[in-house]
Amino acid sequence: MWADVEIAYFSMEIAIAPEIPTYAGGLGILAGDTIRSAADLSVPMVAVSLVHRDGYLTQQLDAEGWQSEASVEWPIETEMEELSTRVEVSIEGRPVKIRAWKRDVVGVGNAVVSVLLLDTDLPENSEWDKHLTDKLYGGDDRYRLCQEVVLGIGGLRVLRALGCDKLRIFHLNEGHAALLTLGLLDEELERSGSEELTMDHVRKVHQKCVFTTHTPVAAGHDQFPMEVVQRVLGRPEMLAMKEVFCCEGLLNMTFLAMNLSRYINGVAKRHGETSQHLFAHYKIDSITNGVHAATWAAPSFQKLFDDHIPDWRSDNFNFRYAIGISTEALWEAHQAEKQQMLQFVKGLTSREFSSDLFTIGFARRATAYKRPELLLHDLDRLKHIGREHGTIQVIFAGKAHPRDDEGKKLIHQVVELADQLHPEILISWVPNYDMQLAKHLVAGCDLWLNTPKPPLEASGTSGMKAAINGVPSLSIPDGWWLEGCIEGVTGWSIGEDARIPELRKDGIRDATSLYEQLDQIILPLFHNQRDAYVNVMRHCIALNGSFFNTQRMMQQYVQKAYFS
Repeated sequence: MWADVEIAYFSMEIAIAPEIPTYAGGLGILAGDTIRSAADLSVPMVAVSLVHRDGYLTQQLDAEGWQSEASVEWPIETEMEELSTRVEVSIEGRPVKIRAWKRDVVGVGNAVVSVLLLDTDLPENSEWDKHLTDKLYGGDDRYRLCQEVVLGIGGLRVLRALGCDKLRIFHLNEGHAALLTLGLLDEELERSGSEELTMDHVRKVHQKCVFTTHTPVAAGHDQFPMEVVQRVLGRPEMLAMKEVFCCEGLLNMTFLAMNLSRYINGVAKRHGETSQHLFAHYKIDSITNGVHAATWAAPSFQKLFDDHIPDWRSDNFNFRYAIGISTEALWEAHQAEKQQMLQFVKGLTSREFSSDLFTIGFARRATAYKRPELLLHDLDRLKHIGREHGTIQVIFAGKAHPRDDEGKKLIHQVVELADQLHPEILISWVPNYDMQLAKHLVAGCDLWLNTPKPPLEASGTSGMKAAINGVPSLSIPDGWWLEGCIEGVTGWSIGEDARIPELRKDGIRDATSLYEQLDQIILPLFHNQRDAYVNVMRHCIALNGSFFNTQRMMQQYVQKAYFS
């Protein structure tokens, strides 16, 4: 099998399955959905990540909404197959041994894409080195760079040791895997018999690599001081070829990946344009993200699709035929999933929820630019809306990074304000947002809310998952929603287009627009014109479900990036 693999997909996190907590959020979920669609389409691919023995984190919230974290224990031996292959990399001048665990992802036609998780917990390694692959996004610069040596250089060596000799494309999912290019340069250097790295070697590696950038936020791009780089890697040629490896005196993984990739893309049309502006010296295309439909369609909707669109799993474009599903059948499926969601959330929070109440879902990483507090900007206005149209339930979920104090304060702020909104608005922040909770929320809520500060939303995929289940979005016009929103047909927008500079940071204007959409359009439609609301749900599936899926996305990667 290894001899037939042509594409290697490298990502610091991959959400393989709910029981394998090797992901933090959207990047890992997207990677997992990408792999599943590659298997569905029989793309000759292998995926590489780290084992993350401690998972990302288990989130615990106290009564006031303050987050604390704990490690996640998961049974690696029962979820993954250990491979006998061992390779070695040099870190800080010492040898570090690496092994790999394998999990096969089987597609709809039984094609297989293997996921390899690299692991340094071996008796030959020092105690510090054993834990290099434990923590996802943990540690200081030194720890993170050592991890990226394992992922990039170690991952390439594992693939070569397994016999992946036909590999011709290496896809870097974000800059964390950029040191893979260093491993490829070493191969070219050895192949040429030269002792000195040249631009000819760089050009040859450039033809093999594809790079996807996922964030316009500066903090999302890994950067390392050169003294740390020299300590960890000890590569003097990196200083000699600063135009390839350095940016403003730092090893910037995004610039390194761009310098050595023949194809670069953002993850939505607007994000591609934003990235092109940020990185003007590079040609940046766009391939809009998607979601794996069969993973995120809830059981009631899977049955509905099986009854009305038999080929939906193998051809997601067939979702366009959802337009023929009756409003009664669609509403029945939605109500079934809403009740399942509320029961699941009750089990996590011990709170009683009602399936008769209009329910808004907001679930994403808890960080400042996602603005979870925007809905609560004017408490009196929000309470008035609840009195006018009936009690509203709002279910929040999302983890803050352990070092993101501002993100933690936002969770606390939402929980603290909940008492002031009762009984018109019932708010709950559900702890430990993961794949399992996400599957319930995106199918069971009546409306999906997304309020990022534009233009910082690269793409966003939670609203795409909701659309697969007929849940419309109310969202800032940024990321994918600029492409997915047909006003009043697939959902509704908050505020104005993010291209207008003076509107980008106007939270008051955004909050006002949010309230007006709820008060004047969405809630009257939901309560007084149920068939019309369900028709919006139907268009979510038919228009957005049929396009914003990883099947279409993977086909675009194959055509534009891999085999172009």
